[in-house]
Amino acid sequence: MKIELKKYSEQLKEWPKSGYHIMAQYDDEKIIVYQSYRKEIGEFAVKNQFFGGAFSLDRMTWIKPNFLWIMYRNGWGTKEGQEVVLAIHLKREAFEKYLQNAVYSSYAIEFEVSYEEWQSQVKSSSVRLQWDPDHSPYGEKLERRAIQIGLRDEFTRSYSKEDILLIEDISNFVKEQYKFVQNKELDNLLIPAEKPFLFEDEKLNKKLRLK
Repeated sequence: MKIELKKYSEQLKEWPKSGYHIMAQYDDEKIIVYQSYRKEIGEFAVKNQFFGGAFSLDRMTWIKPNFLWIMYRNGWGTKEGQEVVLAIHLKREAFEKYLQNAVYSSYAIEFEVSYEEWQSQVKSSSVRLQWDPDHSPYGEKLERRAIQIGLRDEFTRSYSKEDILLIEDISNFVKEQYKFVQNKELDNLLIPAEKPFLFEDEKLNKKLRLK
């Protein structure tokens, strides 16, 4: 795997406990996001290094940069239809473009637009943004919020191919680490090294509630 790993117990000491944070592994070129699929879709993606075959370009696809959030979502790769866990090395500029075009999935008064304006934005936008509770390895809700991004139409098409640098199947790694979770041996748990991600665009950081 071309992912930097670090003990969960060590990272826990460094991570923010609350607030809105894009927890991710990234560098100047890329950011890693995660998805889970059934075998047919996952194996095609790894073999061809793009999403195709049974992957639908007509449905919204959700990406998550936070490893433990996707583990909560897919039950550490045990849920039906989510057995193949993929790490997608995504172009950093593509990730930024998604969020520049994103509209929140639900309305909040601090958006500084009316409910009607927000509704209009939702209808015209092809990118959704949600902040959900982050989770511990055991699936417990945390105060810190984790981001997920929904893509459709032209953004799904670009994400499925040209925005991708590498697709890795990390299913076996997930299974190995899940044993430590099941045995309550979190001192042995290895996960991708993650830290809060901020954009150089302060306007975008403000839109996303990042600090």
